[in-house]
Formats: sequence, C-alpha cells, structure tokens
Amino acid sequence: MPDPMPSDLMPPSFDRAAAEAAVRALLRSFGQDADAPELKDTPARVAEFWTERLAGYGIDLATELKPLPGDLSPVPVILERIPFVSTCEHHLAPFEGHATIGYLPGAGGTVGLSKLVRVVQAYAWRLQVQERMAQQIADALRTHLRPAAWGVQLVAVHTCMGHRGVKTPGVPVRTTLMGGAWEQQPPVPFRL
Repeated sequence: MPDPMPSDLMPPSFDRAAAEAAVRALLRSFGQDADAPELKDTPARVAEFWTERLAGYGIDLATELKPLPGDLSPVPVILERIPFVSTCEHHLAPFEGHATIGYLPGAGGTVGLSKLVRVVQAYAWRLQVQERMAQQIADALRTHLRPAAWGVQLVAVHTCMGHRGVKTPGVPVRTTLMGGAWEQQPPVPFRL
C-alpha cells in the first residue's frame, strides 16, 4: 500500500460568510456601493466561485488512484493536452494551459485514464504555482502507482505576467519533470 499523501489534500475550512463580507469590504475599498443593484449579489457569486476554484483540496488521490483489477500489459500510458485552469497564489490571478502526464506501469499497476485527469484537477484547483503543481503531480504518480517511468509537462499562460508587472500576455511557461526509465530517454510527447 502506498504511503498516504500529505495532509494538504484535506479541504481547508471555508467560511462563506467571511468570504462574502471580505468581498463587500473589497468593493467598498474600490469606492463602490456594495449594496447597489448590480453589485448586491456579487459577494455571494464570488464566494461560490472560490468554493469551486479551490475544490482540489478535497480530492483524495489515494482513493482516486486505485489500480484496475486484472493483469494488464505494462505499456506506456500518456494523456496529452489535459486542459486546466489554476490560480496563482501570489496575485490570485488565473493561469491556464494544458498538462501532458504519463507513466510506464510498474509495481503499482494501472489506473483508469480519467484518474490521471483527476490528478491534474486536484492540484490545479488550489492556490498554486506552476512549478509546485508539476512536482505534486509527479509525486502523486510516484507515490500511488510506483511506475517504472513517469513524466509530467505543464504548459501555461499566466495572467499575473500578462496583465500586470511586465504586461507581456500570451507567453507560455513550460515545466517538465521526468523520472525512472524516461529520465534519460523521454517519450516523444515530453520532448521539447
């Protein structure tokens, strides 16, 4: 049985009333009337948005990444261009892109393809930085699947870079991690 994932998978407490009050205060700090007809429901909508945006903390990967029954051939499993949207923890601004993840089954067996998508979602739906997200996905694959080889590649565009600071929109950032038998010879989908 693989080691359990770190406690960061447990959902944080979410105080909806406090979130709504904070949004009202933010609107007022912008000189806006938070009770105006066009803004009065904004605090509730924003709180609901963040409930969805941070749902990844509640995904238990030990449950998601259970091996399929039966004796399956140990062939490479690679999912390419899994879309994701995450939130930069430094500016609370979105970044979005796609993930390519894969593994060569080993001692941990094989999982359903949708479970690999859930791994990406579990870490994207959190306050995040791209480098950590790539490492967390890789750690989940290694911990739960114990593969002979694994790879993770994230390519994303960060609105915190495009809309503020250097204001350079549309520049993709690529983060690639490889391990096991693929460390020296990555499969084609992971090559630059």
